[in-house]
Amino acid sequence: MRVLHITNHVQKIGNGIVNVAIDLACLQAKLGCDVAVASAGGEYETLLEDHGIKHFHLNQSRTPLNIAKAAWYYWGILKEFQPDIVHAHMMTGVVLAAFVRTSSYGLVSTVHNEFQRSAIMMGLADRVIAVSSAVADSMLRRGIPKHKIRIVSNGTLGSPRHPNITEYEPLPLHRPAITTVAGIYKRKGIGELIDAFVEIATDFPDAHLYVVGDGPDRAIFEAKAQSTAVANRIHFEGFQPEPQRYMLASDIFVLASYCESFGLVLTEAREAGCAIVASDVDGIPETLDNRQAGLLVPPKNSHALAEALTKLLSNPSELHQWKCQAKLNLERFSATRVNEETLATYRELLTNYNAVSIV
Repeated sequence: MRVLHITNHVQKIGNGIVNVAIDLACLQAKLGCDVAVASAGGEYETLLEDHGIKHFHLNQSRTPLNIAKAAWYYWGILKEFQPDIVHAHMMTGVVLAAFVRTSSYGLVSTVHNEFQRSAIMMGLADRVIAVSSAVADSMLRRGIPKHKIRIVSNGTLGSPRHPNITEYEPLPLHRPAITTVAGIYKRKGIGELIDAFVEIATDFPDAHLYVVGDGPDRAIFEAKAQSTAVANRIHFEGFQPEPQRYMLASDIFVLASYCESFGLVLTEAREAGCAIVASDVDGIPETLDNRQAGLLVPPKNSHALAEALTKLLSNPSELHQWKCQAKLNLERFSATRVNEETLATYRELLTNYNAVSIV
């Protein structure tokens, strides 16, 4: 089976969509598929090369002139690689793959950020992979035919991108440590998390908050933190290539997003053994085994978030119990399982095409 993955870039910046695409490409190559990736490039090119995966440079910047160039370059990639499956992970890629064809390949898309308007374009594919039941329901409401949709829940544990969790050295954080790992956007609930921390800070004078990640709203939230009376206990750590070191040293992991298709980082926090507090939105309840692996709170509600943090920090035995709960039933979040189910989607599509002998 010849598989071409299309993504905007392969940069090592903590982008969950890119990470899933890289995992799939590497695991598929390991199983004997002939795999290529088309993107604007990035640090993961080295890992791809190590797995025998060809990288094609494809700049998909959304300007009229560049889109025309991208279509021309994509046409050349198709002629050279002749894929049986094209798997598009972002909107521009699926549009290119749907409208520029030199052969009858099966087109698969994966929908991560279904809250974006452009997500409807992912329905141009022959099969649309939803990373959670919540995403599948959203795409159905947008009019994507049910026969196209397949649910493949996200998972990156055991990823070829990084070592086993046991090989990481925890950082010497102030304890109790409350941590979030997220892009620094308003929709990630960073503001509410800061407000919640300020609300509990007096009752728990040893607690510290660690914000791991980067993004366009970082300066806004740094200024917000500096304006509080506990600025010295709120730490903006920036992007970290090994966030697992923070998770392993943390007592509570928080994901306070307004919207979240799956909450992939929660699986890594669970593996690290953090007690978890997260927003009760979209795919997050699925990721937390429907309240069995973490506490859920309403989004955009800093007081509810503060109450959940207080509940855990004021009761060591309950905190320990939730840490243990988080580490149960993690097998379903393995990158290997995601790849197996994705390959099953490919095979189903190719059986319909009746085109190739498949792995």
